[in-house]
Amino acid sequence: MEAVNAIGRRKAAIARVFLTEGNGAITINKRTLDNYFPSSILQYVVKQPLNKLGVAEKYDIRVNLDGGGFKGQAEALRLAIARALVKINPEDKAALRAEGFMTRDARVVERKKPGRPKARKRFQFSKR
Repeated sequence: MEAVNAIGRRKAAIARVFLTEGNGAITINKRTLDNYFPSSILQYVVKQPLNKLGVAEKYDIRVNLDGGGFKGQAEALRLAIARALVKINPEDKAALRAEGFMTRDARVVERKKPGRPKARKRFQFSKR
C-alpha cells in the first residue's frame, strides 16, 4: 500500500496527514504524539477515528500541523485521519460520520470591524 494523504482543518489549524502501513506510530512535525500533545484528552481526540475502526496499530501516521491552538490542531488532525481512513476503505465512512468525525467544523473567529474594539463589542457610549 502506498501512502494515502488527506487534509483536515479546524479554526486556523491545518493538518496534512500521510498514512502508511505500519505499527501505529504517530509523528507530528517530527515529534511523537505524546511529546506534541502532552494532554491525554487531546491524544484521545486524535486517536478517536482509529479506535472506532479498531485500526490503531495498523497504520503509521506522519503529520504536518500548522496554525491555530492545540485544541484546533487536535480536531483538525482527527478530521484528516478520518478522511485518510475513508480513502483507504470507503465502507468505513458511515461509521465515522455517525460519530461526527467526517464533518468539517466551519466555525472560525469573526473578523474585527473598524471603529470597534473587537468584532461585535462597542466602545462605551457617552451621552454627554
